[in-house]
Amino acid sequence: MRILDIIISFFGLLLLLPLISLIGLICYLETGSAFYFQTRVGRNKKNFILIKFPTMKKEAPLVATHLIDPVFITKTGKIIRRIKLDELPQLFNVLIGEMSLVGPRPCLPNQKILISEREKRGIFNYLPGITGIAQINNIDMSDPVRLAYYDEIMVNNLNIKNYFRCIILTILGKGIGDKVRA
Repeated sequence: MRILDIIISFFGLLLLLPLISLIGLICYLETGSAFYFQTRVGRNKKNFILIKFPTMKKEAPLVATHLIDPVFITKTGKIIRRIKLDELPQLFNVLIGEMSLVGPRPCLPNQKILISEREKRGIFNYLPGITGIAQINNIDMSDPVRLAYYDEIMVNNLNIKNYFRCIILTILGKGIGDKVRA
């Protein structure tokens, strides 16, 4: 699947560069930064820097999205999260080999329960992804045991058909992403 990741992310970045630039500019005007860089846990439990658009205010605590108070989400962030554009910069992470388009979403280093559950299931043997079956089935990091279970199902059944199925369903709007608590 790596060759597909390279081809799709390269052409995706090329084709979406105007949109990525526009969103980056809007984010810069709102937050002072066009991109947000955050440490995440990747393959073999090695940390890497995930690239996203900044959707939270600078004073937001460094916790999983489901633990964030909605007051910390920026106006632009609400929109780009709703239409799932906040993940576009991660195409660069895919291109350089830190992520795949499809795989378990990378967690924060402080999400100890999720890390433990993923270790038990061998999930860290795989590249993390922008999307996966958990995301298209509305399973987020607020339920780490269930998420790790679905991650295991995905990595054990990942083939070309399921790879493209996850990508297409994500593009078509299936799943709601990580929930922000109300």
